[in-house]
Amino acid sequence: MIRYHAMMTPLASWQFWALLSAVFAALTAIFAKVGVEEVNSDFATFFRTVIILIVLGGILLATNQFQPLRTISAKSYLFLCLSGLATGASWICYFRALKLGNASQVAPVDKLSVVLVAVFGVVFLSEKLSLLNWLGVCLMTVGALLVAML
Repeated sequence: MIRYHAMMTPLASWQFWALLSAVFAALTAIFAKVGVEEVNSDFATFFRTVIILIVLGGILLATNQFQPLRTISAKSYLFLCLSGLATGASWICYFRALKLGNASQVAPVDKLSVVLVAVFGVVFLSEKLSLLNWLGVCLMTVGALLVAML
């Protein structure tokens, strides 16, 4: 059997999108810190969410990616709802933290979510991490805490 392997472009690479996500997350912290200075943090979170809805709605319309609701399983609905609730809680906490603290300290603590994803992935999704992976998780934890203690 002959398999066709298309040349991988950056747009087809998870690494490209993950790095771009990190860049936008960093910009989010900087923009949000300035934006929340004279605004209630909960209202700032609401306003940001409205912008996200408008942009994503536009992307879905432009690319014809809307999916009929009946094609989504109950399990997917449940976990997407839970994810949405967790995202909302995270954003509310993040904006409150930015209102009270320095972006250079808040963001590294927020990024401890990376460490927690690794731990939760092992505990809840049966993912496997090597000894080297665990070392990286520990170093990320120490690094985030050191940056946050400026």
